[in-house]
Amino acid sequence: MLNGKVAAVTGGARGIGAAVCRKLASLGADIAVIDRSGSDAAEAHAAELAAQYGVRAKDYACDVSDAEQCKAVVKAILADFGALTILVNNAGITRDALMLSMKQEDFDAVINTNLKGVFNMTQACYRPFMKAKYGKIINLASVSGLLGTAGQANYAASKAGVMALTKVTARELASRNFTCNAVAPGFIATDMTAAISAEAAENYLKSIPLGRAGTPEDVANLIAFLASPESDYLTGEVIRIDGGLAIS
Repeated sequence: MLNGKVAAVTGGARGIGAAVCRKLASLGADIAVIDRSGSDAAEAHAAELAAQYGVRAKDYACDVSDAEQCKAVVKAILADFGALTILVNNAGITRDALMLSMKQEDFDAVINTNLKGVFNMTQACYRPFMKAKYGKIINLASVSGLLGTAGQANYAASKAGVMALTKVTARELASRNFTCNAVAPGFIATDMTAAISAEAAENYLKSIPLGRAGTPEDVANLIAFLASPESDYLTGEVIRIDGGLAIS
């Protein structure tokens, strides 16, 4: 389904990002695994993808909050793969605290990674995308950006911004045959959610109609659809994947 396509996945070394890399590779896409520090885990993950699925895969170090690093990594991917047709903006961090006690640097760090990082990577890809005249952008939002979760002023604001940025990008690139959509996961079992308290996790689970946490693979399956030709007439949408958590 994705043979001949090249996908760049930020935050691709673990959690949802790693699951997305595996899913897209299983469908035939070549994979650029982007990690903030270019870790051994990212290198090993890329090697595993290549060995298991017979695709090209390579890891790249890039802090998406730095616009110059984003430009450099896109240039490197184009040099190595010859194209870039799928971008999954998955990199994200949390620095939770109530607004009264939230540190300025923690607010800025989350906004710079989660929101500005999406802007930086998308902007860096604009010219190659326009030249290719076909491609897919999938951004990771969150139900927190819809619900305004207490203790996540920075995170919720960043993800609400991602939703708006998704719509702008969809409008600007539509004439070039590019689509841009966002997925808004709810409570997904990853290293990030494992850090919250047992009480908070239990409260989340009680609020989910399906009665369980989501898996990275659940999210990856949706992203694979949005990255495929089957979604060619879908753009500018924010799709919740939360087990019913944010049903209104």
